[in-house]
Amino acid sequence: MDRSRKILDIAAELFYEKGFHGTSVDELGARAGLTGPAIYRHFSGKDEILATLFDEAMDELIRAAQPVEEDADTDFERLVRHHVEFAVRHRHLVNVTQREDRSLVDPWRRKVNRRRKLYVGCWETAVARCLPTATPAEVAVATQTCLGTIFSIAYWPTKVSRTPGLAELIVRLTNEGLDAFRS
Repeated sequence: MDRSRKILDIAAELFYEKGFHGTSVDELGARAGLTGPAIYRHFSGKDEILATLFDEAMDELIRAAQPVEEDADTDFERLVRHHVEFAVRHRHLVNVTQREDRSLVDPWRRKVNRRRKLYVGCWETAVARCLPTATPAEVAVATQTCLGTIFSIAYWPTKVSRTPGLAELIVRLTNEGLDAFRS
């Protein structure tokens, strides 16, 4: 594992445990096996580290939110399944991106906000494909309900988040939730 990757992984853990403002560069360096100042050889500071964590998460999530399947329901299930697996696999990162967006500073904040709008737009497109008669407001509500359910996994007790077949349970739950808009 290269040093930058190690710093990012440890930062996600520390920001999860102590928050962005509660984590010092020296502590981050020590946990990564570096001196605090050595971090600056890889990143300009904690702000860039936080922004990089957000960017990496958004890269994968936006890529996964692009339509792949021709059938809308099949594609929606794929989308939900991927996001549940991401939320379980990257619990700390998801938690940090949910909690620490207020700690982002410009220019990174603007970039993350633009990308988040793109990401939500991809989800709304996927939901609208499943609900062709839904109003834009209904699509927005259904989308936010799905995202809220999926990303709440980062706050669940670890044992619950490791429930066998969790992704399939959430796929079923979100599909049944969309049924409320189909009647």
